[in-house]
Amino acid sequence: MDGTLFLCATPIGNLRDISIRAVEILKAVPLIAAEDTRQTLKLLNHFEIKTKLTSYHQHNEKSKSVELIEHLKLGKDLALVSDAGLPGISDPGEVIVKEAIKQGIKVDVIPGPTAFVSGLVISGLPTSPIYFGGFLPNSSKARQEELKKLKNLIATQIFYESPHRLDKFLADVLDVRGNTTEVVIARELTKLHQELLRGSVGELIERISKTPLKGEMVIYLAPPVLEELDKPADWNIEVDALLGTGLDRKQAIKALADKYGVQKREIYNAVMKNE
Repeated sequence: MDGTLFLCATPIGNLRDISIRAVEILKAVPLIAAEDTRQTLKLLNHFEIKTKLTSYHQHNEKSKSVELIEHLKLGKDLALVSDAGLPGISDPGEVIVKEAIKQGIKVDVIPGPTAFVSGLVISGLPTSPIYFGGFLPNSSKARQEELKKLKNLIATQIFYESPHRLDKFLADVLDVRGNTTEVVIARELTKLHQELLRGSVGELIERISKTPLKGEMVIYLAPPVLEELDKPADWNIEVDALLGTGLDRKQAIKALADKYGVQKREIYNAVMKNE
């Protein structure tokens, strides 16, 4: 019988946030695969966990997954942890999970802290629907392209960003979405210096230009308002997309009219021209 792959959430800042079950699993398994063994060792020492560690990070994820799958096929359990939060959320994990499922190996989760969820519920922005984009590309051009794709998405948009790129990220948001976009930056969540900054993108750019931010952070962009939305050049494309979701034409036209703040007749007339 194969072993079980446990994805164990670890604290994102405050060590007391680890669950009792996570500690029990980390003590019980014969091996823990860690994104950074040095970082994880601090956690294990704090809770007097003596389990053997092995390295599993973005640079060896594919090759190491093969080795770890063999470990599981021998009937031995395995716990996977990242430096903080839940493995697979902008951290290594997807590769081994997919392979384990492919080979019929049981995968289980030991839930716990996740930075983007923790910040979302105290951000004051809508918690549904949401879009989690993780880290966007390094280059400004590629980052703006991604932001443009999301410009009309009616959802709170969530991203991870490093302190040294924060100013460039916000500048790209300003270029794509304009200064009216409401932004929340959650910094150092659950830690001693936890801070949430709220304001328009322009206000936050000015603020961090005077006092640069440090530490881990999550950025939340409020859903676009009607005035910010770009109306489609071809309504047929949007209608067809909604028809593909199971809506009928009448429902699709109403949904688009509500989304863009236009009259249903405008969309209907444009669609009928191509009939």
